[in-house]
Amino acid sequence: MGCFGIICCLPKCIFKIILSILIALGLAVLIVWLILRPINHLKFNVTDASLTQFNITGNDMLHYDLTVDLNLRNPNKKIGVYYDQIEARAFYDGRRFDSVMLTPFYQGHKNTTILRPVFKGQRLLPNVQGEYNKDMVDGKFNVEVKLYLKMRFKAGVVKTTKFKPRVKCEFEVPLAGSNPAIGFTPKKCGYGY
Repeated sequence: MGCFGIICCLPKCIFKIILSILIALGLAVLIVWLILRPINHLKFNVTDASLTQFNITGNDMLHYDLTVDLNLRNPNKKIGVYYDQIEARAFYDGRRFDSVMLTPFYQGHKNTTILRPVFKGQRLLPNVQGEYNKDMVDGKFNVEVKLYLKMRFKAGVVKTTKFKPRVKCEFEVPLAGSNPAIGFTPKKCGYGY
């Protein structure tokens, strides 16, 4: 007796649907792994910072000259990183005082790259005089540099889509020439905020 119509095709259709779902789930797991796992292994550190000018005038105008050395380490053996866009923003007392765009680049396997953003200029920064006076007494200024990234990973010939992690670096930097005994202490940066 032969198989007629939908009864005959039903087991094949169910098998194809299940197989399609399993393949889609497998690809989703692979993409999530490529995106999440490598980012957890990337290391971001502030290895040095130089503050040659940092003063507030009576009209709440901050005059600044800050150079930061950021060490980006990719310890992955098989995954490269495309930094398609890198914006570094500098903050004091929770307020942004400057922003610079850095040159995009590709970072290969087991590679270290040093970025050196320079923040120089002046910005109206009201309501920070109290924090500024406290930091002047301490001899160090609490500064944050946040990286806003657009990046992709590459494993073999496979490249992920772009995603936008954020990196936050908090550190204390002495004003150059104010107290030679106070040096800079390198700091690790963290993800997200």
